[in-house]
Amino acid sequence: MGYATINPYTGEVIKTFPDATDAEVTDAISQAHNAFLAWKETPFSTRGAILQKAATLLRQHKEEMARLLTLEMGKLVAEARAEVELSAQIFEYYVKHAEGLLAPETLPVANPKEATAQIVHEPLGVLLAIEPWNFPYYQIARIIAPQLSAGNTILLKHASNVPQSAARFEKLMHDAGLPKGAFTNLYATRKHIEMILNDPRVQGVALTGSEGAGATVAQQAALALKKSTLELGGADAFVVLKDAELEKTVKWAVFGRHWNGGQVCVSSKRMIIEDAVYDAFLDRYTQGVAALRTGDPLDENTTLAPLSSQQAADEVRQKIQLAVSHGATALEVGPKVPTQGAFVQPTILTDVTPDNPAYHMEFFGPVSMLFRAKDEDDAVRIANDSPFGLGGSVFTRNGKHGAEVAARLSTGMVYVNHPTRVKADLPFGGIRRSGYGRELTGLGIKEFVNHKLISVVDIDAEF
Repeated sequence: MGYATINPYTGEVIKTFPDATDAEVTDAISQAHNAFLAWKETPFSTRGAILQKAATLLRQHKEEMARLLTLEMGKLVAEARAEVELSAQIFEYYVKHAEGLLAPETLPVANPKEATAQIVHEPLGVLLAIEPWNFPYYQIARIIAPQLSAGNTILLKHASNVPQSAARFEKLMHDAGLPKGAFTNLYATRKHIEMILNDPRVQGVALTGSEGAGATVAQQAALALKKSTLELGGADAFVVLKDAELEKTVKWAVFGRHWNGGQVCVSSKRMIIEDAVYDAFLDRYTQGVAALRTGDPLDENTTLAPLSSQQAADEVRQKIQLAVSHGATALEVGPKVPTQGAFVQPTILTDVTPDNPAYHMEFFGPVSMLFRAKDEDDAVRIANDSPFGLGGSVFTRNGKHGAEVAARLSTGMVYVNHPTRVKADLPFGGIRRSGYGRELTGLGIKEFVNHKLISVVDIDAEF
């Protein structure tokens, strides 16, 4: 099945959508390019007014848009509302800061009397955004807010299980006054990705998704000599030092691992605890996970959502079985999850050794891996023993020392005394198999611009 809305809580197929045709894709590229020719000349003030209108509309329609997220991918409705608000905040960040972030930069030169040098940041053109299902609106806002602000235009290929969320965001931008073609939702197929990237009017691609998808798209982009940015998987370390305040730390651990049903690239997937507090942490953490309540994600009392699909749930269970078959201990926690819906029983994995294939895996669901570290150095060693490098956290009563430990972690983002701060004013991205490039802030807006040198040389100067 292609693009379809399937309620993860009931399994009901709500609506299906036909794949885009080759002609529709070609027409969308043409419209995006034509829109770019005018949009790149549009003043920052006009671009910003449209983004501000989009933020206002998001808040005005928060309940409707949030419930659509819950319908399509199953997230708790309270978390869906928070996603709508975060998307609005991302738009507003660039309303306030885009012009300043892209202001020309004067370079220090050896002899200013002889020549001046300046870097100007110009948009590249049409970009392709390939986005995942776990944050259907936020993922769109994270790429289009900076890139529209920079003067680029965007074609969206969203995940096949959130077609209505994708269409709703396109309508949002149209209602906000964005010119036709500047942002287009396409129900594109995999074959269309290569077709789009090979079009000379398309200048780059931003992908958030799996390692496999990232490798394929990066290769296609490279063959077409187009720039790519990738935000892929993560197995973030949640490091607990022996002086951590356990009550608060455990609360953050339960949240950090289980928000969005555990389906977050920057979830706290690997909890690494110093030996002195390991047993106490495990006991409290088990109690905290057991207190989660599964059920209808539209019910405000539900605290653990179903996974996005039955296929996703089955895949998580298979990974648990693989871990156990190689020596891990799996502890199922809390009341039995409902048989209706794509639920997975919250599970704590211990005794996961480096020779276990699960040791280096990403579990995209309510599964926690706990590791006992001999001391702080051992905790850092375990944290860095991963093919991923997206986020991570350190918990301690001493914030200054926490920052010192954070500096030793090999990853793209580290938070002290918080599992992950996904904010409009913080950059997002990782290293190694977690991808490359950054989104949000000034780093994000400059990913797809031409950093052009303009140097004025005194023509009367002697050679």
